Amino acid sequence: MPFDEMWGQARDNALTRQQSSTRLNQLPASGGGGSEGSDYTVTSPDLKAVGNEAQELYHGFEKDAFHAGANTSTAANSLDEDGFKTGSAMWTAWDTWRSQAEALLSACAHIHNHLEDTVSTHTKREEVLVTNLSVEQINKHFK
Repeated sequence: MPFDEMWGQARDNALTRQQSSTRLNQLPASGGGGSEGSDYTVTSPDLKAVGNEAQELYHGFEKDAFHAGANTSTAANSLDEDGFKTGSAMWTAWDTWRSQAEALLSACAHIHNHLEDTVSTHTKREEVLVTNLSVEQINKHFK
């Protein structure tokens, strides 16, 4: 097969692959973004509710997650002293549980604090906007 034929076939194959590749969906060029038809709305009460759920999970889980620690320690030590490998396995299981429980507690606290801060920040910004618009209205009367 001559080079020109091979080159043409390779080019056609590449063009075919390019045309059949994955493409991202887009808005029409004239449409743009904006809030027209937006169905995603989050209100401060919604954020507060999610934050409160995270806080409730935190307090409930914090109370119940670590109560077995003392018993696990006693049992693991006893098994270790008696020469059973189960004691060290219990320590490993407990350490893994404790680590994951602490990660969950940290995540719940982070979610609660972040959403609480978001609600507070949003409220403050709303107050600034209302004040600025009110001042603007007053200024119109003095012009």
